[in-house]
Amino acid sequence: MADAGGPQVYSIAAHRGFADALVAGLIPRYAEPDLGLARLTLLLPSTRAARTVQDAFVRASGEGLLMPRMAVVGDLDLDETLGVLLDPLGGAEIPPAVELTRRWLRLAEILREEMGEAAPRGAALLRLARETARTMDRLLVEDIAPEELLQDRVLDLVGDLADHWRNSLRRFARVQQRWLAELETEGAIDASARRNRLFEFAARRWRASPPDTPVVAAGVTSAAPALANLLRVVSELPRGAVILPDLDLAMADEVWDELGAAGARDNPGDPPFAPGDAVTHPQFHLKLLLNRMGINRAEVQPWHRRGLAAAPPERSHAISALFLPPKASRSWVDLPAEKRRLAGVKVMETANPEAEAQAIALLIREAVAIPEKRVALVTPDRGLARRVIQHLARWNLVADDSAGRPLSDTTAGRLLLQLAEMAGERAAPVQLVAALANPLVRSDDGRGGWLDALRRFERELRGPRPAPGLLPLRPYAAKARVLAWWEGVEPVLVPLLADDALLLADWLDRLAMAGEALAGNALWAREDGRALALFVEDLRLHARDAGSRVDAGDLRAVLRDAMEAISVRPPYGGHSRVAIYGLIESRMARADLVIAAGLNEGTWPARPATDPLLAPAVLRALGVPGADFRIGLSAHDLAAVLGAPEVVLSRARRDESGPAIASRFLLRVQALLGELGETHRETQAPRLGTIIDHAEPATPYPRPMPAPDATQRRVALSVTSLDRLRADPFQFYASSILRLKELDGLDAEPSPAWQGTLAHAILEEWHKSARPLPEIASEQLAEMNAHPLTRALWRPRLMKALEWVAASIAADPLRTPVLVEAQGELDWRGITIRGRIDRLDRLEDGSFAVVDYKTGRPPSGAQVERGFALQLGTLGLMVEEGAFPEARGAATRFEYWSLARNKDGGFGFVETPVLEGRKQKGVPAGEFLPRARQYLDAALNQWILGEAPFTARLNPDAPGYATYDQLMRLDEWVRREGGDGV
Repeated sequence: MADAGGPQVYSIAAHRGFADALVAGLIPRYAEPDLGLARLTLLLPSTRAARTVQDAFVRASGEGLLMPRMAVVGDLDLDETLGVLLDPLGGAEIPPAVELTRRWLRLAEILREEMGEAAPRGAALLRLARETARTMDRLLVEDIAPEELLQDRVLDLVGDLADHWRNSLRRFARVQQRWLAELETEGAIDASARRNRLFEFAARRWRASPPDTPVVAAGVTSAAPALANLLRVVSELPRGAVILPDLDLAMADEVWDELGAAGARDNPGDPPFAPGDAVTHPQFHLKLLLNRMGINRAEVQPWHRRGLAAAPPERSHAISALFLPPKASRSWVDLPAEKRRLAGVKVMETANPEAEAQAIALLIREAVAIPEKRVALVTPDRGLARRVIQHLARWNLVADDSAGRPLSDTTAGRLLLQLAEMAGERAAPVQLVAALANPLVRSDDGRGGWLDALRRFERELRGPRPAPGLLPLRPYAAKARVLAWWEGVEPVLVPLLADDALLLADWLDRLAMAGEALAGNALWAREDGRALALFVEDLRLHARDAGSRVDAGDLRAVLRDAMEAISVRPPYGGHSRVAIYGLIESRMARADLVIAAGLNEGTWPARPATDPLLAPAVLRALGVPGADFRIGLSAHDLAAVLGAPEVVLSRARRDESGPAIASRFLLRVQALLGELGETHRETQAPRLGTIIDHAEPATPYPRPMPAPDATQRRVALSVTSLDRLRADPFQFYASSILRLKELDGLDAEPSPAWQGTLAHAILEEWHKSARPLPEIASEQLAEMNAHPLTRALWRPRLMKALEWVAASIAADPLRTPVLVEAQGELDWRGITIRGRIDRLDRLEDGSFAVVDYKTGRPPSGAQVERGFALQLGTLGLMVEEGAFPEARGAATRFEYWSLARNKDGGFGFVETPVLEGRKQKGVPAGEFLPRARQYLDAALNQWILGEAPFTARLNPDAPGYATYDQLMRLDEWVRREGGDGV
């Protein structure tokens, strides 16, 4: 390329792929006979952009070439990547940059000291420190010195601000002042400030002594003043150039002027941004950059070379018209059809994000079937991107996802977080089992035995949460017969539960040791493990210096927030022709088909976020671009996407929260197309998406009516299972014949069964030992390893009910308990009937009263009348037939003693299923036992000794549990059957 006589600034139009067009122009301009392009230095905006340009060189290489040197302007080691061009020794006066992790942790400590008692704790404090660091960087990037916060134009605003904004501004200024004082003492500066100084150093050096080799800045759109100055110098180097993406050279001058001043000030005291600036326009940030470079748009030249596959050139005119400012957009009315043509652009609308992901996956699959065709999905919605990835797995397509996965979502990262959460929850069952079941734990040949022991241990842990700590878990391990296994696990976990608060560095030591003891080298072996190792080492080093202290309960949140910022990519990419980009990564990429997805308000563009520390008015006065500025960047990203040969603009009409509003950008596309819009709709992919999983309707599932043979039917009956047999035979079949039992969940709420077991155990011990009830209750709760919260919630009401029981028994000396929690067995027509009687009292006349304790409401009289609550009657028959050898005789009274709240507001009441007094429902006293005998014989004749099927929900009005509803597939047939009352 010939030496330039003035600033060499170029633009690559939106209808051309930036990276390929860039390379297509670099090769003929800078190729040399011997070294090729190796002497060229490319300044690029990001590491992802460097990878994209490298891929473009590979595609254009033909027989091969030497790559140019690539330096990323956002890199902290910019001086090293530029090498001899910057001569780092010449810039030795620039202080080193402070580590970002150290700054984050130290700012947290400064904030804690400044805010005192008002300081947030744990993860909230560290989030505030991260926001403070982010705001500092916003100011540093714009070359705004800390003292500018105290300038008159800023202070004049303070009086008009709300109190919280004034307090926040003062606190921010104090924290920044203290932080900068510490940096000065250490001889260091912030990374953003160091980058600016490197830009200034390079600009001075290259202006005074231009490098012998060419330097080209490509794709850099940041308008930071120091970088803009460097770009100006690069554009004036003898063999330098600046190449901008998608600068609209065809835009009319009056439209360009309508964008506003864009930072150009007539007087030094004028505000950098005028109220009328069109900051949401996609060209605004480029105008801001040109103004800060001191370049007129008329000086910018097109970079394009012929012969490169691209979208139709007329597309650029339509894209320019699409984003016209308000006044200029009036021209749409008279715009001829050829000026608003968007050939190759389609709009796709789907019902919801899942349907959108399915349709996008189909478009990608269709494109991949065409040889050499490349397809890219561009979306800021990571949830949608993950959905598409899962749908592509249907065809074994693995997309090259530029965002990777957050470290917190990887297997290694999850193990560390699970151990941290277990420490915070004091070995609660859910967190404990999750950590021990992580795929990395014992991933060698011993994993099978490990999981077998863990499953047995987990089964015993199911139910209400035990007391905190590891010691209460030992009885569960013994009961599961895995005590030896637990004795190997316990020492690994003990350090994590030894303290309630520690230095963050000490927590990381303990977590790393525990993780390595459980998973061995597998914890660090893969790409996520290597990223985790770097994360732990970096955070541990700086946390020890900063003295950060964290409570156990905050540990997981602190680590998760830090891990979210770390992206883990697989060591190898996915499909070579399928890529998924975020908005920033997509700017330089090129594909034959680009799908721009998630075009809803709040997603693309994202909802403008206000800086939480400095008021918008303060930022405006300082010259920092506001939240709306990012809308313009999003518009520019879409304009770049629209330059692909084929484009699909996609949105879902609903999201997870309800109806979604279409993106303002998409509405503009539809308005521009007008009556042509119907020809630009993509309808095939959504239609195929709705039928790809379509199958013939399944045969209606009938009501289950299992009919086992006679041998299988002859099972023992308990007095409680008899009630279940008459109410819902299928439930009896599932529980008593198939022997299927429902498992409690881990960390489950105390169930009625748990409460009943506790109450019965206390009453049994009290009846037998006559010890004080409070003492017995404390012992039983301790033996059940109940969590302190459970004890605190249940003990008061339980004691009130138990005290009522004791008082009621003492108030009637004419009846004497003779049996308590006694197990009886009776042979009835060759079938064993078993029953446990809670209490049997001998009455004054020598007969017996059968008492059943209930922790809830007892069965109603109507249930007893219909034979769905036969427990007391069956127990009475067993008493009379001698099932309890210690007490045989006539049973004349039948009572439910409920420990629930009574009508007077206290606890405890007695209810009987026998008709007496004004009772309206129930069975007459003389008929109660004969009715029980009748129902028992009928049940035996029909199901146990007979051939009747065990029909599901035979009596739908009968009370019951939903335990087996899923097994009987209730929802598939109950409505169809009709008349079930369910």
